[in-house]
This record gives sequence, structure tokens and C-alpha cells, in this order.
Amino acid sequence: MTPIRVLLADDHQLFRDGIAGLLNREADIEVVGQAPNGAEAVRLGQQLQPDVVLLDIQMPVMGGLDAARQLLAQQPQLKIMMLTISESDQDLFTAVKAGAQGYLLKGSTSTQELVTAVRQLAAGDAIIAPNLVPHLLAEFTSLSQQPPSAVPSPSPPETPANSPQKLLTERELEVLHHVSQGRTNREIAAKLFISENTVRSHLRSILDKLHVQNRLQAAALLNPPPAPLESE
Repeated sequence: MTPIRVLLADDHQLFRDGIAGLLNREADIEVVGQAPNGAEAVRLGQQLQPDVVLLDIQMPVMGGLDAARQLLAQQPQLKIMMLTISESDQDLFTAVKAGAQGYLLKGSTSTQELVTAVRQLAAGDAIIAPNLVPHLLAEFTSLSQQPPSAVPSPSPPETPANSPQKLLTERELEVLHHVSQGRTNREIAAKLFISENTVRSHLRSILDKLHVQNRLQAAALLNPPPAPLESE
């Protein structure tokens, strides 16, 4: 099995070394680089081509949110997770809009939770700290209840022509509905009686059609979803 290649960016070397040591114990994970700031993370990201990047938000020279934007502009396939002390709703929403697919808190994430999160992120799942999930879902609900012209959208701006209801199939809307509820690929597969590979295929199609970078951004574009389907 090819290891998941991870790049770490945090301005505290002791913290970086500790996380690197924990992740490198896993046979399927390899920390390929460390950066003390966002600018160095962008440089190393281009050089090392990691699969997953863990970014702190507050760093000198360049913060994690700006680094996430630049990394994804260069490598849209990257999976980025913010690993931070910030529980700010604004930081969470900005990270999602920047393209991050994960947001975990340093103070409440266990070693096993971090290892599992890296694996799930690499597989395409979205990972959000449990106590922040209600905040994100509340934001999605608020967006879906506003008139389309009033919705502050992720990039690109939402217009009636690119709404999920117009662009997605009924099954893709069903998958996106479950994504907006914070479910993993495995949970979606179980709910819809399909394979995880089929879920991933639907998600790739959804992202392409909506022109967004990740599942969280896609969920933010979702208006009230259709009634669930019972089977494939």
C-alpha cells in the first residue's frame, strides 16, 4: 500500500515534531515535510506533492487560510485540514470557503482521532470537530433559507443557472443531502444501499458540475433537499 503523504505546517516546532512522530508510527502514513509558516507550506506543497496537508490557522509570514487557498490553486486535488486552537465560527466558515475539507481542534483531538481523520480525509471524507458540526450545519441551513440573491456563496458565486437542483441528478442530490448532514462516505453508502465507490463517483460528479473544490462547499450551495430514495 502506498502511504498517505502528509505535510505539516505549524509555527511551534515541538508540536510539529510530536504530530510527525505520532503519524509516522502508522504504516500507511508518512510525514514528508514540515513547515513553520504558510509560505513555506506552499513552497513545500509544490515540491513534495503531499496527499494531505495539516495547517495551523495562526502562523507568521502567511496564515493557514491564505496557505490553503494558494495550495489548492496549485494542486486542486489536495486534501487540506486545519489543525488549530480556534473555535471561531468565522475561521471555520472561512476555512471551508477556502477549500479545506477538515477542521480539528488541537485541544480536544486525540491521537487516534487525528490518525483516523488523516485516513478519512485522504479517502475523500470531510472531517469537522464534533462540537463545531452544529455551527456548520446551522450556517448551511441559514444559507438554504435565504433568497438566492441574498446567499453569500463560496467561489464561484451562486446563480440560478448553477444551483444543485438544476445541475444534479436525483441521486446526486440525495448524496449531497447526506453530505450536508455531516455523514461520511461509508454512512452515505449504508443509507442509500450502494457501495462507497459509487458514493465517491457521485461526489466527483457533484464537484465537477457545481465547480466547487470539496464536499463542504457543495453542501453550502444546497437548497432544501428532495425526499430520500429508498434504494439504488
